[in-house]
Amino acid sequence: MDLVTTIGFDRFPQQGVYKGRRVRVCFNYEACSIDGTVIRDDAEEPGRRIIQLDDGRVVLSTECRYQPLPVKAN
Repeated sequence: MDLVTTIGFDRFPQQGVYKGRRVRVCFNYEACSIDGTVIRDDAEEPGRRIIQLDDGRVVLSTECRYQPLPVKAN
């Protein structure tokens, strides 16, 4: 197991601008897609982006293709 200095009991990597953003996700270049929410967007090591799909599954950004959905204006 790797040691990541930015993650510990009392610390976590700084999060980037995509955290909390809604995205549309597809797999294997298929036409079907599912929406989800970015729940982790590391702006520093280890640089992970994790998406929770609307059906409850959780995927890494490296396991799919995704695009941000437009932000709704209030």
